[in-house]
Parts: sequence; structure tokens; C-alpha cells
Amino acid sequence: MTDLKGKRALVLGGSRGIGAAITARLAALGAETAFTYVSAEGAANDLAARTGTRATRVDSADRSALIAAVAEAGALDILVVNAGVAVFADPLATDPDAIDRMIDINIRAPYHAAVEAARRMRDGGRIVVIGSVNGDRMPFLGGAAYAMSKSAVQGLARGLARDFGPRGITVNVVQPGPVDTDMNPAAGPMAQAMHDQMAIKRHATSEEVAELVAYLIGPHGAIITGAMHTIDGGFGA
Repeated sequence: MTDLKGKRALVLGGSRGIGAAITARLAALGAETAFTYVSAEGAANDLAARTGTRATRVDSADRSALIAAVAEAGALDILVVNAGVAVFADPLATDPDAIDRMIDINIRAPYHAAVEAARRMRDGGRIVVIGSVNGDRMPFLGGAAYAMSKSAVQGLARGLARDFGPRGITVNVVQPGPVDTDMNPAAGPMAQAMHDQMAIKRHATSEEVAELVAYLIGPHGAIITGAMHTIDGGFGA
């Protein structure tokens, strides 16, 4: 069993959904865990009280604030970048500011957070970015920019895995398919269209994704790096 006692972890975007499940799992495994949130203050405070973790408000689109938050976390053993947004719309009619904000959060933030964390991270540390199966496959209209953002973190992981490998720091991407969260509920209007693409025709739970993250950050994940780990019920098969 993974034991994270004595480890220090930071989850970016940890107040709801997948991020909350990851935060709770790391804390349950014994890590001293902090997480960021941007708008769900009530959910963040409830999660912090329930799990004994620490919540800090940080907008991942604000590069300076993000870098400062990672620096203030000190010598991390674990960084999980879960903060992300999704814009699905006709590219000819989409607000370009919304696309730029998505790029800031989904691409620039993981890069700058990982680099800043690595400055102080102990040898043998773990960096995990939550991507998406849409980095590999986009079967729906309106997802070009989102898919682009999730493909970009694949290159980020491959490159940083080599940069940080001499210190034993691993860098991986977890790529969920449909997950039952408030952003993509299992009973939502797109659920059937998603399930039609899947071999196992249901949404994943946030806890299932958190368990995959826990595997990668555990001692058995020491040789796993620069890789994409898809958890999608066969959506991309």
C-alpha cells in the first residue's frame, strides 16, 4: 500500500470533482496536502475541514500568483496539476478571450507550475498533470481548442521527464474520459453520446481517477515517466 507519510503535496485545482478526490486521497495516504481553488470557496473550506488539508485561493490563469503559490509551498514531493477549463463551441463564433484563458490555464499553468515546483522538489518527486483522452481523440464538433490544449501537455510531460529525470523526478499525464462531476454529470445531456463511444458505457468516478494518480505517485511509480495514462472506459480505443 502506498504510504505518503512525511511527503508534502500540492494539488492545483483541488476543491471539486477530480481535484477534490485527489486531495482527499493524498491526505488519506498520509501526505501533508495543500490545494488551490479559484471560485468554490465553500466547497474548498468544507474539503479542507474534512480532510485536514489547506486551501488557498489562486487563479491558475494568473502566472505570477500561480508561481508564487507553488514557491510558497516549499520543497514539495508531489505536485498534481488538475486545474483546467473546457471551451466547446463553434471556432468561428468563439470569444478569443475565452480560448486564450483556456490556454493560460490548461497549457501555460502546468508548465510554469511544474518548473517552479522542480526548483525546490526533493529528488524522487512526482509531477502529475490531469489531461484528457481528447488529447488523443476528438470525435465531437467544437472541441478543437480544448483538444489542442490537452495534446500540448503530452509534449510538456515528455520533455520535462527528460529534464528532471536525472533527479529521479517523474512527470506523467493522467487522461480521463467522461468523469461524473458537476462539469460533466453522468446524467447530463451529452452522456449518451459519450457512452456510445465507449467500451464500458459509463462515466468514471473521481475516486477511480484519484486511485490512478495515487499509483503513479507511489514508490512503484519510480520508473514511470514521460507517459500518458488513459482512464476512459475505452472512449479512445
